[in-house]
Amino acid sequence: MPDARVVPDAITYNAAISACEKGGQWQLALALLSLMPDAKAAPDQITYSASISACQKGGRWQFALHLLRLMPDAELVPDEITYNAAISACEKTGQWQSALRLLDDIPGAQLLPDAISYNAAISACEK
Repeated sequence: MPDARVVPDAITYNAAISACEKGGQWQLALALLSLMPDAKAAPDQITYSASISACQKGGRWQFALHLLRLMPDAELVPDEITYNAAISACEKTGQWQSALRLLDDIPGAQLLPDAISYNAAISACEK
């Protein structure tokens, strides 16, 4: 992007990370996330949710949980979408204990679990 004289911002990175998520390119999504500070583009909740979803699609639940834990360091508060993406990452790989821990964490974050939260956690327990 810099060669095209286009200065990428958070919206540009979010779109690229979302495209990586949809294409199953979790490594590229994380690489783009890591480039954001050097580009002076601050990651936001959308960035982290898309990155966590990319990890979920790639079966990389540990990376998804790591990203969730990094959010407070970036002065970001996970929302329902972010938690659901992380629970879904655990669900995909049958990590039911982690999925249930995340489900239990949602009210502590002053959020309410929704149908997606419960369905992903239940599906994790089935595997």
